[in-house]
Amino acid sequence: MTHSFDKNYWDDIWDGERAPMMSSGVPNPHLIHEIGELEPGTALDAGCGAGAEAIWLADKGWDVTGADVADSALNYAEDRAAAAGMAGRIAWVQADLSVWEPETQFDLVTTHYAHPAMGQLDFYDRIASWVAPGGTLLIVGHLHRGHGESHPPAEASATAASITDRLDPTVWTVVTAEESQRTLVGPGGRTITVDDVVVKAGRGR
Repeated sequence: MTHSFDKNYWDDIWDGERAPMMSSGVPNPHLIHEIGELEPGTALDAGCGAGAEAIWLADKGWDVTGADVADSALNYAEDRAAAAGMAGRIAWVQADLSVWEPETQFDLVTTHYAHPAMGQLDFYDRIASWVAPGGTLLIVGHLHRGHGESHPPAEASATAASITDRLDPTVWTVVTAEESQRTLVGPGGRTITVDDVVVKAGRGR
């Protein structure tokens, strides 16, 4: 089964029954672990969803842009930012990340499980080009196990090796390339197992 991952797909998701679960205000633990010690600068959260990671970055002093294709996701994000006392501190951008081009590069570009309407690895190539010299790329994605049916599907998944193989070693220094599994507690106390791939790399000057 394939998915379009276009604007209509994500609008349906963010207007549907999965939205409350996806709009958790808890930032991704990989972001906190990998970025917590970095000196704040400019940051882009590519596929920001309901904004948990963008808000966490802003609270740590980053000048943040959060971009997402789904209007409803950005509505969640704006409401959450206002509730956190950060209204006006984050630039929210409605954009199809498969075609959008930012006006500038960023000291940090990060993405958390975003799946635009293009190949997953091509998307990672694309956002890597938005990292300023001396900046950091952090990718948190769904791990592709390479067998059986998977959720999310294979076209929205990757491995650490498949991502790092795309990073030119004359340009990038890979700091983290990990695959891990963690358990979340979902609605009604139901446990959910999440297979993650995490790649952090620094861009040379």
